[in-house]
Amino acid sequence: MTITARALNRATLSRQLLLAREPLTASEGVRRVVALQAQHPASPYIALWNRLSGFTPEALDAAFAERSVVKATLMRITLHAVHAEDYPAFRAAVRPVLYASRLGSRFTASGLTSADGEELVAEVVEFARTPRTSAEIQAWLAERFGAERKDAVWWGMKTYAPLHHVPTGPPWSFGARASFVAAGAGPAPRGRTVDRAALRALILRYLAGFGPASVADVAQFSMVGRAPVRAELAAMADEVERLEGVDGEALFDLPNAPRPDAGTPAPSRLMAMWDSTLLAYADRSRVIPPEYRPLVIRRNGDVLPTLLVDGLVAGVWRPTAEGVEATAFRPLPAAVWDELGAEAEALTAFLGDRERVVYNRYHHWWTKLPDAEVRML
Repeated sequence: MTITARALNRATLSRQLLLAREPLTASEGVRRVVALQAQHPASPYIALWNRLSGFTPEALDAAFAERSVVKATLMRITLHAVHAEDYPAFRAAVRPVLYASRLGSRFTASGLTSADGEELVAEVVEFARTPRTSAEIQAWLAERFGAERKDAVWWGMKTYAPLHHVPTGPPWSFGARASFVAAGAGPAPRGRTVDRAALRALILRYLAGFGPASVADVAQFSMVGRAPVRAELAAMADEVERLEGVDGEALFDLPNAPRPDAGTPAPSRLMAMWDSTLLAYADRSRVIPPEYRPLVIRRNGDVLPTLLVDGLVAGVWRPTAEGVEATAFRPLPAAVWDELGAEAEALTAFLGDRERVVYNRYHHWWTKLPDAEVRML
């Protein structure tokens, strides 16, 4: 079966709750969409606001506080908010990636070996059974290894060790000064060997939230190598359905997963900065027209908050003191501007007194955009 590019887009929007807001709790919403990028404290909130009806910031505050949703370094070595039940498998699946990225030369510059780092993880986890601030953990490491070595040691440990971020807020659950707590009660798993059961679980969850997808897409989302992903999908032949993309590429999906008709209407949305939907694929043209990709995904990795129109990125937005400023990269119909205006009004009410001018530290990117139509919504 061949699936068109537009049908792939609608499948993604359906799985990501972007065809219609749904009446789910915060933790249920996070579970459905698999993972939310959480580099910026406000982004998971805006991401869920786009997807859930009746959603309030306090609902996600509560989910973080009770740890039904957890924030941790996971896929692509970036911060994600995920359902607590998904965390163990996700972390186990990407552990070899975290090991390679954080126990290498920068860590060993401290004088410790990678093997020493593996040994140290257990001690860090034990120290963090009680929530600890970053400063407290660094002071503890300085006592162990000296002030001149603790920065390199902590750089590796805060990403590689299985730690959850602890809410510190306001205005959102997590502030600039991070705190951490051990993830789970048992000993931290070790080693660089791919955990096949965990990788299988991650692939199945990924397909549920982002499928149909290629081997390259799964690898891009997780940063696990293509070879283990390809091998695991081959071993899962009885569990997944194989489709064909328009270019003949093999795509995989869960049997009977929702794949709406390509003509299904898609509402306009004001997508969060670093929204996972924009980053979950090797071929990001599913959601981002190729000519706009360098405008919204900057060379340093910043991914600007975007206008989603008919399921595709059509521009960017930013809140200002006067309202939500929208920059469209192509002409938009009056009805779309009206729809975006209604979304902007709702978003302004949602942000309330928490952070009306969210993302303001990234406004320097707007001076680098090409000439385009700009409207204050």
